[in-house]
Amino acid sequence: MKHLTIKGWAMADRPREKLLMQGRRALSDAELLAILIGSGTTELTAVDVCKQVLHHVEEDLEKLAALSVRELCKFRGIGEAKAITLIAALELCYRRALPMKGRSVELTCSQQVFELMKRHFAGLKQEEFWIILLNRANKLIAQKQISVGGLSETIVDPKVIFPFVLEHHASYVILVHNHPSGNVKPSKEDIAVTQKLCLSSAMLDVTIADHLIFAGQHYFSFRDHEMMP
Repeated sequence: MKHLTIKGWAMADRPREKLLMQGRRALSDAELLAILIGSGTTELTAVDVCKQVLHHVEEDLEKLAALSVRELCKFRGIGEAKAITLIAALELCYRRALPMKGRSVELTCSQQVFELMKRHFAGLKQEEFWIILLNRANKLIAQKQISVGGLSETIVDPKVIFPFVLEHHASYVILVHNHPSGNVKPSKEDIAVTQKLCLSSAMLDVTIADHLIFAGQHYFSFRDHEMMP
Protein backbone atom coordinates (compact mmCIF):
# COMPACT_ATOMS: atom_id res chain seq x y z
CA MET A 1 0.00 0.00 0.00
CA LYS A 2 1.43 3.36 -1.06
CA HIS A 3 2.34 5.74 1.79
CA LEU A 4 0.00 8.73 1.92
CA THR A 5 1.80 12.00 2.58
CA ILE A 6 0.17 14.99 4.25
CA LYS A 7 -0.37 16.53 0.81
CA GLY A 8 -2.59 13.57 0.02
CA TRP A 9 -4.82 14.16 3.04
CA ALA A 10 -8.18 15.88 2.87
CA MET A 11 -7.69 19.64 3.00
CA ALA A 12 -9.40 19.94 6.40
CA ASP A 13 -7.03 17.35 7.91
CA ARG A 14 -3.76 19.00 6.93
CA PRO A 15 -2.28 20.79 9.99
CA ARG A 16 -1.65 24.16 8.34
CA GLU A 17 -4.96 24.23 6.51
CA LYS A 18 -6.76 22.93 9.58
CA LEU A 19 -5.35 25.80 11.63
CA LEU A 20 -6.50 28.33 9.03
CA MET A 21 -9.98 26.83 8.75
CA GLN A 22 -10.68 25.82 12.36
CA GLY A 23 -8.27 27.83 14.48
CA ARG A 24 -5.20 26.83 16.48
CA ARG A 25 -7.14 25.21 19.32
CA ALA A 26 -8.55 22.59 16.95
CA LEU A 27 -5.10 21.05 16.43
CA SER A 28 -3.61 18.28 18.55
CA ASP A 29 -0.15 18.66 20.10
CA ALA A 30 1.27 16.40 17.38
CA GLU A 31 -0.29 18.53 14.64
CA LEU A 32 1.08 21.75 16.13
CA LEU A 33 4.56 20.24 16.40
CA ALA A 34 4.26 18.93 12.83
CA ILE A 35 3.83 22.48 11.57
CA LEU A 36 7.12 23.36 13.24
CA ILE A 37 9.17 20.51 11.79
CA GLY A 38 7.55 20.87 8.38
CA SER A 39 8.17 17.39 6.98
CA GLY A 40 8.54 13.75 7.95
CA THR A 41 10.31 10.85 6.28
CA THR A 42 9.53 8.70 3.26
CA GLU A 43 7.57 6.36 5.54
CA LEU A 44 6.18 8.78 8.15
CA THR A 45 4.34 12.08 7.89
CA ALA A 46 5.43 14.99 10.05
CA VAL A 47 2.42 14.26 12.28
CA ASP A 48 3.48 10.61 12.65
CA VAL A 49 7.01 11.67 13.61
CA CYS A 50 5.65 14.04 16.25
CA LYS A 51 3.29 11.39 17.59
CA GLN A 52 6.26 9.12 18.17
CA VAL A 53 8.17 11.89 19.96
CA LEU A 54 5.16 12.68 22.16
CA HIS A 55 4.65 9.00 22.93
CA HIS A 56 8.26 8.80 24.10
CA VAL A 57 7.72 11.67 26.59
CA GLU A 58 4.34 10.26 27.69
CA GLU A 59 2.47 13.16 26.03
CA ASP A 60 4.12 15.50 28.55
CA LEU A 61 5.21 18.80 27.00
CA GLU A 62 7.32 19.61 30.06
CA LYS A 63 9.38 16.47 29.40
CA LEU A 64 9.57 17.34 25.71
CA ALA A 65 10.89 20.82 26.54
CA ALA A 66 13.64 19.23 28.64
CA LEU A 67 15.07 17.22 25.72
CA SER A 68 18.35 18.38 24.20
CA VAL A 69 19.15 18.71 20.50
CA ARG A 70 21.10 15.46 20.70
CA GLU A 71 18.19 13.61 22.32
CA LEU A 72 15.67 14.92 19.78
CA CYS A 73 17.90 13.92 16.88
CA LYS A 74 17.63 10.28 17.96
CA PHE A 75 14.08 10.24 16.58
CA ARG A 76 13.75 9.25 12.96
CA GLY A 77 12.73 12.29 10.95
CA ILE A 78 14.23 14.83 13.40
CA GLY A 79 17.51 16.38 12.34
CA GLU A 80 19.50 19.13 13.99
CA ALA A 81 17.61 21.98 12.29
CA LYS A 82 14.21 20.56 13.28
CA ALA A 83 15.39 19.88 16.83
CA ILE A 84 16.58 23.47 17.19
CA THR A 85 13.24 24.74 15.87
CA LEU A 86 11.33 22.67 18.43
CA ILE A 87 13.56 23.77 21.31
CA ALA A 88 13.28 27.43 20.29
CA ALA A 89 9.48 27.23 20.08
CA LEU A 90 9.17 25.52 23.46
CA GLU A 91 11.52 28.05 25.04
CA LEU A 92 9.30 30.86 23.75
CA CYS A 93 6.33 29.14 25.37
CA TYR A 94 8.26 29.09 28.65
CA ARG A 95 9.19 32.76 28.41
CA ARG A 96 5.61 33.70 27.57
CA ALA A 97 4.56 32.17 30.90
CA LEU A 98 7.12 34.20 32.86
CA PRO A 99 6.05 37.39 34.63
CA MET A 100 6.10 40.27 32.17
CA LYS A 101 8.51 43.10 32.83
CA GLY A 102 6.71 45.83 34.66
CA ARG A 103 3.87 43.58 35.80
CA SER A 104 3.46 43.34 39.56
CA VAL A 105 4.01 39.79 40.80
CA GLU A 106 3.49 39.03 44.46
CA LEU A 107 5.04 35.95 46.08
CA THR A 108 3.63 35.11 49.49
CA CYS A 109 3.94 31.31 49.69
CA SER A 110 6.19 28.49 48.56
CA GLN A 111 3.65 27.19 46.01
CA GLN A 112 3.79 30.48 44.13
CA VAL A 113 7.58 30.28 44.01
CA PHE A 114 7.35 26.71 42.76
CA GLU A 115 4.96 27.72 39.97
CA LEU A 116 7.27 30.56 38.99
CA MET A 117 10.42 28.42 38.74
CA LYS A 118 9.33 24.83 38.04
CA ARG A 119 9.58 25.07 34.26
CA HIS A 120 13.16 26.28 34.47
CA PHE A 121 14.31 23.31 36.54
CA ALA A 122 12.37 20.68 34.58
CA GLY A 123 14.73 18.03 33.21
CA LEU A 124 17.97 19.69 34.30
CA LYS A 125 20.80 17.20 34.72
CA GLN A 126 22.97 19.52 36.80
CA GLU A 127 22.36 21.58 39.92
CA GLU A 128 21.64 25.27 39.56
CA PHE A 129 21.32 27.81 42.36
CA TRP A 130 19.09 30.87 41.92
CA ILE A 131 17.92 33.75 44.09
CA ILE A 132 14.62 35.59 43.87
CA LEU A 133 14.48 39.16 45.17
CA LEU A 134 11.38 40.77 46.70
CA ASN A 135 10.60 44.22 48.07
CA ARG A 136 8.91 44.88 51.41
CA ALA A 137 5.49 44.25 49.83
CA ASN A 138 6.63 40.78 48.65
CA LYS A 139 6.62 41.98 45.04
CA LEU A 140 9.08 40.38 42.63
CA ILE A 141 12.07 42.57 41.82
CA ALA A 142 14.48 40.22 40.04
CA GLN A 143 15.71 36.65 39.58
CA LYS A 144 19.34 35.66 39.13
CA GLN A 145 21.25 32.46 38.53
CA ILE A 146 24.10 32.33 41.03
CA SER A 147 25.91 29.16 40.01
CA VAL A 148 25.77 25.97 37.95
CA GLY A 149 27.26 22.80 39.36
CA GLY A 150 27.42 19.09 38.72
CA LEU A 151 25.05 16.24 39.42
CA SER A 152 25.14 16.59 43.18
CA GLU A 153 26.28 20.08 44.18
CA THR A 154 26.86 23.67 43.18
CA ILE A 155 28.99 26.36 44.81
CA VAL A 156 27.15 29.24 46.50
CA ASP A 157 29.28 32.31 47.16
CA PRO A 158 27.81 35.09 49.38
CA LYS A 159 30.17 37.56 47.67
CA VAL A 160 28.20 36.94 44.44
CA ILE A 161 24.76 37.02 46.03
CA PHE A 162 24.76 40.07 48.27
CA PRO A 163 26.14 42.74 45.89
CA PHE A 164 23.24 41.85 43.57
CA VAL A 165 20.77 42.00 46.49
CA LEU A 166 22.03 45.42 47.59
CA GLU A 167 22.09 46.74 44.03
CA HIS A 168 18.35 46.03 43.72
CA HIS A 169 17.53 47.27 47.25
CA ALA A 170 15.78 43.99 48.03
CA SER A 171 14.19 43.38 51.41
CA TYR A 172 13.63 39.65 51.04
CA VAL A 173 15.58 36.91 49.29
CA ILE A 174 14.31 33.44 48.38
CA LEU A 175 16.95 30.78 47.71
CA VAL A 176 16.15 28.20 45.07
CA HIS A 177 18.07 25.21 43.75
CA ASN A 178 17.37 21.77 42.31
CA HIS A 179 18.31 18.16 43.02
CA PRO A 180 18.73 16.29 39.70
CA SER A 181 18.77 13.03 41.70
CA GLY A 182 15.06 13.44 42.38
CA ASN A 183 15.56 13.39 46.15
CA VAL A 184 13.74 16.46 47.44
CA LYS A 185 15.10 16.31 51.00
CA PRO A 186 17.76 18.90 51.95
CA SER A 187 21.31 17.68 52.43
CA LYS A 188 23.62 18.71 55.27
CA GLU A 189 25.28 21.08 52.82
CA ASP A 190 21.92 22.64 51.91
CA ILE A 191 21.19 23.28 55.59
CA ALA A 192 24.67 24.71 56.17
CA VAL A 193 24.41 27.05 53.18
CA THR A 194 21.01 28.29 54.36
CA GLN A 195 22.34 29.01 57.83
CA LYS A 196 25.43 30.75 56.46
CA LEU A 197 23.43 33.02 54.13
CA CYS A 198 20.86 33.86 56.81
CA LEU A 199 23.66 34.90 59.15
CA SER A 200 25.27 37.07 56.48
CA SER A 201 21.99 38.67 55.42
CA ALA A 202 21.11 39.72 58.97
CA MET A 203 24.10 42.08 59.04
CA LEU A 204 22.79 43.76 55.87
CA ASP A 205 19.20 44.13 57.13
CA VAL A 206 18.03 41.66 54.48
CA THR A 207 15.83 38.64 55.24
CA ILE A 208 16.26 35.20 53.68
CA ALA A 209 12.55 34.39 53.44
CA ASP A 210 12.78 30.76 52.30
CA HIS A 211 14.90 28.14 50.58
CA LEU A 212 13.20 25.85 48.06
CA ILE A 213 14.62 22.63 46.65
CA PHE A 214 13.15 21.39 43.37
CA ALA A 215 13.07 17.72 42.38
CA GLY A 216 10.88 16.92 39.38
CA GLN A 217 7.29 17.86 40.13
CA HIS A 218 7.95 18.14 43.86
CA TYR A 219 9.63 20.71 46.08
CA PHE A 220 10.80 21.19 49.64
CA SER A 221 10.38 24.49 51.47
CA PHE A 222 12.57 25.22 54.49
CA ARG A 223 9.99 27.71 55.79
CA ASP A 224 7.05 25.33 55.40
CA HIS A 225 9.01 22.75 57.40
CA GLU A 226 10.04 25.35 60.02
CA MET A 227 13.73 24.92 59.20
CA MET A 228 14.64 28.54 58.55
CA PRO A 229 17.25 29.80 61.08
